[in-house]
Amino acid sequence: MSFKSLRILAAVATSMALLAGMPASAAEKVSLRLKWLAQAQFAGFYVAKAKGFYDQAGLDLTINPGGPNLNVETLVASGNDTFGLAGGTETVLLAREKGLPLVCIGVTVQNTPFTYVTYKDSGITKVKDFAGKKVATWFTGTQYTLYSMLASAGVKQSDLTIVPQSGSMAPFVEKQFDVAAATYYNELNTLKEQGLGDKLTLIKPDDYGVVVQQDTVLVSEKYRNEKPQQVQAFLTATIKGWKYALQNKKEAIDIVMAAAPSLNRAHQEAMLDEFEKLVKAGKGTTDGILAIDLPTVEKMQAQLVGYKALKAPADLSKAYDPSFWTQVPAADKKF
Repeated sequence: MSFKSLRILAAVATSMALLAGMPASAAEKVSLRLKWLAQAQFAGFYVAKAKGFYDQAGLDLTINPGGPNLNVETLVASGNDTFGLAGGTETVLLAREKGLPLVCIGVTVQNTPFTYVTYKDSGITKVKDFAGKKVATWFTGTQYTLYSMLASAGVKQSDLTIVPQSGSMAPFVEKQFDVAAATYYNELNTLKEQGLGDKLTLIKPDDYGVVVQQDTVLVSEKYRNEKPQQVQAFLTATIKGWKYALQNKKEAIDIVMAAAPSLNRAHQEAMLDEFEKLVKAGKGTTDGILAIDLPTVEKMQAQLVGYKALKAPADLSKAYDPSFWTQVPAADKKF
């Protein structure tokens, strides 16, 4: 072999060694702000992270818990968090009205995930019976569902006493008020665990034509416009995480419990069972996981404008962007 050939081989070997020592292109660092602390309600995100779906999509994702003093919409709009899991339709529309440049790219819960509960011995069986009673609700957007129910039944807000509800059901158990809000996957299960299930009457928003999609996935307009590939990667990985979680619920609960070991496993299992029904409801089954049901959004917006919770209708083409969801393979988002 000639000296020239040896030099070429040495140069190639040196170049290969240098390339081998170079790190792969760095994953995009992003964060997700949840609406509450780790629990089975958010299993899809934790599963997607644990199974490496975000890593495979080129994302280095940090999941940040929410809490009573944290505002998901503000944190995402300001850029402190890349993505956010916020409240329902009313959260998106009110944020837009406040000038927050947020966009909803997916909706986890397809049916109203909460009901109003009262004791059977109260004599309350319908919304009209709320008149003259003390009714508790969360003031996190849930109050607008109550207002819509009252309007649908022809009951004025002034006809009853509406009080703020805490995260605990103890005041309701102690009958400090007549009616309370309860999610199907959490508070209602808590009441059942206390042996109260057969003593309750459920007054459901859906029965009054009030359907509120919840757990909306948000991103800022700025990030959406500047990094659409990362937005697509995040949504695709998230949907894969939810499908895997609901098809492998025991493993999903293992993953959630690893993130928050102090949780009660039986309660989390019951939570995921109920949450599965909400994810699969309506378009969740016909169209796929995290589908955006714009006709339902339009109906809720009309209700919000009707009793002046919103000053005017929002431009839904700016508030909602289903284009990323559309690009997710059907095999990933359909059961």
